[in-house]
Amino acid sequence: MLGLNKRDTSLLIVVAILTMFAPILLNPFPEGSAMAQFNAGYPDLMQRFVIFGIFAVGFNILFGLTGYLSFGHAAFLGVGSYSAVWMFKLLSMNVVPAILLAVIVSGLFAVVIGYVSLRRSGIYFSILTLAFAQMSFALAYSVLTPITNGETGLQVYNDDPQYLMGPNSSKLTNLFGLEMRSTYTLDVGPWSFDFNAGYYLCAIIMLIVVYLAIRIFRSPFGLMLKAVKSNQQRMNYTGLNTRPYTLAAFVISGMYAGLAGGLMASMDPLAGAERMQWTASGEVVLMTILGGAGTLIGPILGAGFIKYFENIFSKINDTVLHQWFSVLPDGLEDALVFIVHPFIGKGWHLTLGILFMLVVIFLPGGLVEGGQRIAAWWRGKRSGTKGDNAKSTEPAE
Repeated sequence: MLGLNKRDTSLLIVVAILTMFAPILLNPFPEGSAMAQFNAGYPDLMQRFVIFGIFAVGFNILFGLTGYLSFGHAAFLGVGSYSAVWMFKLLSMNVVPAILLAVIVSGLFAVVIGYVSLRRSGIYFSILTLAFAQMSFALAYSVLTPITNGETGLQVYNDDPQYLMGPNSSKLTNLFGLEMRSTYTLDVGPWSFDFNAGYYLCAIIMLIVVYLAIRIFRSPFGLMLKAVKSNQQRMNYTGLNTRPYTLAAFVISGMYAGLAGGLMASMDPLAGAERMQWTASGEVVLMTILGGAGTLIGPILGAGFIKYFENIFSKINDTVLHQWFSVLPDGLEDALVFIVHPFIGKGWHLTLGILFMLVVIFLPGGLVEGGQRIAAWWRGKRSGTKGDNAKSTEPAE
């Protein structure tokens, strides 16, 4: 289907099911229950899941295929956001022109940065991309204030020209009249599910970019990028110039990041210099490695995992812990709260760091490898074979 083999088609269908039914799947607990704290099916958070999933999928095209580790991809995220907001200010609140401009401008920006940075490889390439990102942050924060509005951030005002806006046009971001904030709430008993227009626009776009990523991975171009990762020096010895391939991967990856930035501005028409900071670049690196670098669905899982911790796990406080442990004796309850306290709330980074270390040590392939191991164990259990026996039947390599 769509030029994909059976395995890739199944993967795309799984991603489609997860994204289309996310408002239901992410709200498993009834409203008002003790476990409702862990529900993540509200529009703003679901949009972040998908947008940062797009960001991570694009980064994985560069890092997962070529092995080039960029510490400056947040620059393209910020450029995409600024471009989209300027389109809202100058033309209209329709998200289509804003998203297109974000992709185009970030792609052109990636050509310039990639042309210079890809003259080096390894740690030198990483440092160059980090330097470009920090320079972009400094320019947006202080030097280019007429364009970026400095530390205040760029946003849409009532006196902006918006030349294509009609007299009765919506002042909110929209898709040909359908407002991105438009939400339909379905109440089923104690459960409440929100179906948001902005989320579904992001979800459809993510399905498209995941499909494109699959085609890139399976194409001759993708095989060439994998060869670059395997042994670029040997390819150079054969007389093959690998720089056009790596530059193309860098630009495509930058355009994915710009698309994510444009979608962020489309959901909330605001762009700030903080989106270009090195911390944002480091975050997408963590997402990709945590989910599984070089895999197709891994970066999406990593993005969802980190954003869930950032927005849900971080809200757990001592009051919630006391509610959970209230059935225990007072002394034991206070002791457990004291032990768990450093790992929740503002200390969620500590928990995430520990989990990241465990994944890197025991699951080098990320969450995808964990899923594969569970699936293999389940298949072995159903077939009644033991892991040691299965291994002994494999021929030696």
